[in-house]
Amino acid sequence: MNLKKYIILVVVATLSNITFSQEGLPVYVDYLTDNYYLIHPSMAGAANCDKLRLTGRQQWFGQDDAPQLQTLSLNGRFGDSQSGYGVILFNDKNGFHSQTGAYLTYAHHLLFSRNEVDLNQLSFGLSAGFIQYKLDETTFLSEGFDPIIAGIEQSSAEFNIDFGFSYNFLDYYAHATVKNVLNNSGINNNIQVSSNLRRYLLSAGGVFGKLGSEWSFEPSVMFQYRDATAESTIDINAKAYKKTEFGKLWGGISYRRSLDGAEFLNGTGVSSQKLQYITPLIGVDYKNFVFAYTYSYQSNSIVFNSGGFHQITLGLNFNCRREAYDCNCPYVN
Repeated sequence: MNLKKYIILVVVATLSNITFSQEGLPVYVDYLTDNYYLIHPSMAGAANCDKLRLTGRQQWFGQDDAPQLQTLSLNGRFGDSQSGYGVILFNDKNGFHSQTGAYLTYAHHLLFSRNEVDLNQLSFGLSAGFIQYKLDETTFLSEGFDPIIAGIEQSSAEFNIDFGFSYNFLDYYAHATVKNVLNNSGINNNIQVSSNLRRYLLSAGGVFGKLGSEWSFEPSVMFQYRDATAESTIDINAKAYKKTEFGKLWGGISYRRSLDGAEFLNGTGVSSQKLQYITPLIGVDYKNFVFAYTYSYQSNSIVFNSGGFHQITLGLNFNCRREAYDCNCPYVN
């Protein structure tokens, strides 16, 4: 096997730390654009307002069949109750593989403080969804017959669930979620590909700012672990917020690093590299509207393409029912 093939293998192995062809809704950094509900079902209805979010993500402009993802999510409260709802629709395409899905979420929020001014809330959430996996093999047989290639568009519909909890206390928060609890065979049930897509997510952070200041700052971390392959990654994030007359300006940066490496031949010996992503982000809350842009750049020495991920988020906050909490908690207020 030549060096070029080894390079392709290490790129694929490295990218496998953040995405998988049939894992359900992928885990990127969408949550940092005021969208924690995308990865933690317990955040459905946790905020002061109902939230509608639309995201579009594109990787490697100029490359045919490059990875792309679109999501539409809505979450809020059932009236004045302590129960929340959520809906997620998504379309994920990566080369010949694609998946579309829909999740419905129920969450319940236990308020431990005496009123809704001081935030002390424990939340539980459960999402259930259907995912349709597709593999387009119609162009695979251009060079002759292959007994393991059907030459058709294969598809399979699967059911899965996510569950987790969140704890919001004043300016601090913590989340824990188990995604893809059930095994899904997808379209690879006849190939030696694990059907265990279970993934564990842990998030924690806080918002700091002087009393009366227009500025506040939010450090946070997220750890994720894939059960089948024992792969893990960590996100280290920093955001800043500035209050304005029309709403809020905010921006930040995220650094994602794999804790596991991929080995490859470099021509003289065996080398390894670990996935590294740097993601700057910027956004604005204009009254009840949210606009955000993120760009993810892979900083490894061997990559498939020098281009990165571009993502745009559009949002609307509506049906704000309760008095704002007395805290620096932008994901809840």
